[in-house]
Amino acid sequence: MAYDVIVIGSGPGGYVAAIRASQLGFKTAIVERESLGGICLNWGCIPTKALLKSAQVFEYIQHAKNYGINVAEGSASADFEAVVKRSRGVADKMSKGVQFLMKKNKIDVLMGTGKLKSKSQIEVTDKDGKASLHDAKYIILATGARSRELPNLKIDGKKVIGYREAMVLPKQPKSMIVVGSGAIGVEFAYFYATLGTKVTIVEFMPRIVPVEDEDISKELEKIYKKQGLNIMTNASVEAVEANGDGVKARVKTATGDIFLEADVVLSAVGIAANIENLGLEALGVKTDKGKVLVDKYYQTNVQGVYAIGDMVPGQALAHVASKEGIVCVEAIAYNEKKYAHKPEPIDYMNIPGCTYCAPEIASVGYTEKAAKEAGYEVKVGKFPFSASGKASAAGAPEGFIKVIFDAKYGEWLGTHMIGANVTEIIAQTVTARKLETTYQEVLDSIHPHPTMSESVKDAIEVAYGEAIHL
Repeated sequence: MAYDVIVIGSGPGGYVAAIRASQLGFKTAIVERESLGGICLNWGCIPTKALLKSAQVFEYIQHAKNYGINVAEGSASADFEAVVKRSRGVADKMSKGVQFLMKKNKIDVLMGTGKLKSKSQIEVTDKDGKASLHDAKYIILATGARSRELPNLKIDGKKVIGYREAMVLPKQPKSMIVVGSGAIGVEFAYFYATLGTKVTIVEFMPRIVPVEDEDISKELEKIYKKQGLNIMTNASVEAVEANGDGVKARVKTATGDIFLEADVVLSAVGIAANIENLGLEALGVKTDKGKVLVDKYYQTNVQGVYAIGDMVPGQALAHVASKEGIVCVEAIAYNEKKYAHKPEPIDYMNIPGCTYCAPEIASVGYTEKAAKEAGYEVKVGKFPFSASGKASAAGAPEGFIKVIFDAKYGEWLGTHMIGANVTEIIAQTVTARKLETTYQEVLDSIHPHPTMSESVKDAIEVAYGEAIHL
């Protein structure tokens, strides 16, 4: 079968690229070896948020008295299997939604494993081993990523698990060691700890959530320790061995080795791109450090072959992959004179990052340290949610919003938030930075009261010495 565009991989990058290609008049097919929606919809973004919501509801019930609600002590318990079942149900529903979108947009779905045979032909092998060839003028690779394995921390799916196994464990472990404190690590740490698992986080770097602003890291560590989590920084798991029904881990620290015992170890040390067995080497597609190299419109060094999402350099985030897919397809359509507007390349300094632990974390742009290292003279404002009427009313006074501005021109350099529902607020900064908004324009914009979002304005007032509510 011949197509204009074939996309390999149906995650948030792949299926969005396929839909946009179809909208722009391209005859389109998408290849998927497992389930439509990819890791994000089936084993990542969506089902993990369902798990976290269950944990949050359980936490609310445990603290119902704080809201004036009487619940019989000890009457609430977490049905771990039911929590997992609900999560899988949400994922299945979303995957079926992608199936509907494929039909609606007249996109052919080729179930199987795709491999490049040439720059204009792929081979799809189905689960029974039957292979078929398909031609396309343009091929977009969107095969995503998987859990990264450390040499001394091999994932066996039972005692040492990755994020995928962590979502469907047959029973709740009494204790868990989480190796790595990025988004995956701290989200699962919160989920399991809230349901009653004794959790220890082991982080190689000097602080948890190390990519975030230092103030965010300090705040989350303080809150997690208050919640009873054990946190070890500047530490690394050197070896893990089976110990009866559990595991024994040797942890290297600055003061010597420590041995920890737990039911299971969750390896959350990042991801590795799925670039193997795609035919890249035979075609001469250039890669570097496990990523496919592309130009600003996602074309590889081989004309007609493109790559997007977690398999290319840049932030490995679902919303980044989706935007890359749209920019990629619109650039192709522009060159084919099917689209009137040449798409603007993505500004990777204006990508929001969100972590859905509790409290949530959201950030965009420069951290304070990075801004200073880049040569900016900065104005910094921080507004605590303890001073927010809406946060206090919601029973969520923990955390803060921190804003960073260029002192010379008033450019909005970055925003960093930790608190309830802050992932719903960060887009305000993203849009303002895209529009090159200054601090004064934000202060001149009336924010609704009482809301958590008005705390962004409050933080800016602090930065410029105009604080009203602090």
